[in-house]
Amino acid sequence: MGHDHEDAAHAGHAHGGDGHEHFGPADPSMLATRQGTRATWISLGLLALTAVLQLGVVMVSGSVALLADTIHNLTDALTAIPLLIAFRLARKPPTARYPYGYHRAEDLAGVVIVALILLSAVFAGVEAVRRLFDPEPIDQVGLVLAAGLIGFAGNEAVAVYRIRVGKRIGSAAMEADGLHARADGITSLGVVLSAIGVLLGFERADAFVGLAITLAIGWTLVQAARAVIHRVLDGSDEATIGLIEEVAAAVPGVEHVTDARARWTGHQLRAELNIVVDPGLTVEDGHAIGDRARDELLHHVARLAEATVHVDPHEHDGHTAPPVVPSPTE
Repeated sequence: MGHDHEDAAHAGHAHGGDGHEHFGPADPSMLATRQGTRATWISLGLLALTAVLQLGVVMVSGSVALLADTIHNLTDALTAIPLLIAFRLARKPPTARYPYGYHRAEDLAGVVIVALILLSAVFAGVEAVRRLFDPEPIDQVGLVLAAGLIGFAGNEAVAVYRIRVGKRIGSAAMEADGLHARADGITSLGVVLSAIGVLLGFERADAFVGLAITLAIGWTLVQAARAVIHRVLDGSDEATIGLIEEVAAAVPGVEHVTDARARWTGHQLRAELNIVVDPGLTVEDGHAIGDRARDELLHHVARLAEATVHVDPHEHDGHTAPPVVPSPTE
């Protein structure tokens, strides 16, 4: 009997979807997707308004530097498009071809955003070097200074908003886009510093400030790339793994927790772990403990969308005790 129970317990009850799917209208992951979509639309509108205001000053002043910054801001507002596509795809149900859904699209959007930050750094660097050897006069310096402040304020507001929402919903792509907006704000601030330098009679101020901006954008690129690549490579953190092990181990009937793993798909966290139980339990009892462990994980681990719990019997001395076989003389 004991051996049969051990085999039954070890049969590996994977609790990944039997009556526990959380894809209803109140599902936290879907609420997070809607929050991300709303934040992306709002930030797109703010950046577009900022670019339009700057464009009006460009038409009055004829500032090439401000025109470049305006085009830059308008182009970067369009980085919202891959995020919107990703959030839209995340709301689609899984299919036979994509049984885990489309949440990975958000990670791909993060890669696109990092590429755009890289292009921003290259663009800023090339412009800075060009202006260093060929300084260009700026008319209506006061208006250019004001437009630069508008660009900085608009981008920084969007950056703070995106980063805050990205952290709240666990979206590395949205956080990267927030850092992108911050880099754009630094570029606009560079226009302000350039205008001040021109007012003080330093005609190459624009070029030197541009080089400094390139370095700032490069640092932003490193931060965004690290976060996005960490997600793409299924990276997690020790605190999350520790919490998963702690929550599962506290479930009555769980003797040990082993092989706990977690990875992100978009802004959803998915976990997989083994729990060790008494080998004398019935299949039904082992299954019930696995279900309780899964429910506790979904309740206590933030942004956890799914947990697969494998139930294993407790093994003594490194192996399961062999069944008792009667001797021929008995």
